Amino acid sequence: MIEPDTKDWTWVISRSCPECGFDGSAVSHTEVADRIKADAAQWPRRLSAADVAVRPRPTVWSVLEYGCHVRDVHRIFNDRVRLMLSEDEPRFANWDQDATAIEDDYGSQDPVVVASELVDAAAAVTATYERVPRGAWSRRGLRSNGSEFTVASIAVYHLHDVVHHAHDVDHG
Repeated sequence: MIEPDTKDWTWVISRSCPECGFDGSAVSHTEVADRIKADAAQWPRRLSAADVAVRPRPTVWSVLEYGCHVRDVHRIFNDRVRLMLSEDEPRFANWDQDATAIEDDYGSQDPVVVASELVDAAAAVTATYERVPRGAWSRRGLRSNGSEFTVASIAVYHLHDVVHHAHDVDHG
């Protein structure tokens, strides 16, 4: 059984992640779109492995499950950034990633479809980041737990999630 992740990962915006090596303090929000595009280009390969749906350990997601999660991360962040650009200080609905994995049965989805959807979701969110007006990077939004983000900081936070899961899959 996968243990739900209940950590508050917002600290990755300002310091290095000891697990994946991502250093949010060294990343400019202007790099995020290109780095997400580069990562998305790797997922069709990752999702084409013969054992894509096999968990390496019962407590660790399969590559397929990680791919589904990354696809959904791109969708969630695209929605949140667009909300931040269109509303003043929106509060984001809570997203239970573990419940989504179970409800959407990540482990039985078609990896070819997931690869295509992940690339499309990454393209959509990178287009959103690329269209952020210069003065809008400081617009704010709030997570359901009260954590505050700007468009710039949520972009870096988003990138960490992507980098971290690529590390999980490629080095885990």
